Amino acid sequence: MAEPVVRSTWFLPSAVAAELDPDRHDGRARRVRRTVRDWVVDFAFFLVAVAIGMLIADGVGKNPNLSEDVKAADQLIGAASCATVWLRRRWPVGLAVALLLIGPVSDSAGGASLVSFFTLAVHRPFKYTAAIGALSLVSIPLFFWMRPDPGTPYLVSVVLTSTVTLTVLAWGMLVRSRRQLLIALRDRARRAENEAALRAEQAQRLAREAIAREMHDVLAHRLTLLSVHAGALEFRPDAPQQEIARAAGVIRESAHEALQDLRQVIGVLRGGEADASGQPQPTLAALDGLVAECRDAGMRVVCDLRVPDPKAVPAATGRTAYRIAQEALTNARKHAPGAEVVVTVTGTPEEGLTVTVRNPPPPGDVLPVPGSGQGLIGLTERASLAGGRLTHGAEPDGGFHVDAWLPWA
Repeated sequence: MAEPVVRSTWFLPSAVAAELDPDRHDGRARRVRRTVRDWVVDFAFFLVAVAIGMLIADGVGKNPNLSEDVKAADQLIGAASCATVWLRRRWPVGLAVALLLIGPVSDSAGGASLVSFFTLAVHRPFKYTAAIGALSLVSIPLFFWMRPDPGTPYLVSVVLTSTVTLTVLAWGMLVRSRRQLLIALRDRARRAENEAALRAEQAQRLAREAIAREMHDVLAHRLTLLSVHAGALEFRPDAPQQEIARAAGVIRESAHEALQDLRQVIGVLRGGEADASGQPQPTLAALDGLVAECRDAGMRVVCDLRVPDPKAVPAATGRTAYRIAQEALTNARKHAPGAEVVVTVTGTPEEGLTVTVRNPPPPGDVLPVPGSGQGLIGLTERASLAGGRLTHGAEPDGGFHVDAWLPWA
């Protein structure tokens, strides 16, 4: 599924824009470019670092405990530190470590140090922030012991500087957590979209499979009747006129019913209705009609229906049982023509519904039928979807059996 492209990224941080870029996982390394917002923020932080550095440099210039050379060096180092603020996005850890080492020799670098600590907390995991922040807090008492501020008590200087450092680190971690939350929500939305697309695709696939099963169940029975009787006319051109007329009538009637069934399935696809053609869906009560139709086509079928009231069987269960019997009879007609087929249906609401179809081996040679076995696969899946089970296989004497159990409800 194609992900939407984030077009308006000028107001986003470059790190967030890179995470939201749908092409970031294409295997090509890209350098993250600053957005308009990044340039504005970087310039603002540069001004903040310069302003804080100038305030501190003014205090350094008034400190009588420092020589003029130390004051000049302090201010030069502070100015250079402010310039390194522009590198804070590319090397946040290295810049924070460098300014941490410069801090004891330059008060004027304090503004740049605070900016580097904030950047570190925003762009790197907590372990880096905790390590460098702890070193900074440990060095603060030592720094003011070595270079005391003549206008502020020692303890006040230590507490105030430590508080400002902790505040900057906490602010940076808060910004990082908000960005991670934004990215996580974006990823969650993307996954939800992908999952919705997969569910829709799966639903379409299941619908196509259901349609294919339904068309197979509906048409295979009719078309095998056409095939059997057309084959009889082909191999028995000298058959009596009455038998030829009866076979032609069965072919005509089967073709008509096949067209009706196909029209019904297509109507369901077009209108989404359960019965677009006006014909009721077959249930277990229609089993006698199916058996009679097979007998009219020349099959030898014995039906043993031991359900007290077939109409009382739930429609979904009855329809599945009907389709199983229909497909089993169709297979018997194709693979064992002339053999007697026994259909047994038993069941109660407590025990469920059992459908058994058995036939002996065919009385003569049977030509192989292409596509054999696909119908049984569909029946097994249909029974499984209904909450039941279906088994099938060859008998020791060469016959074949289909056994299915379906829940009553």
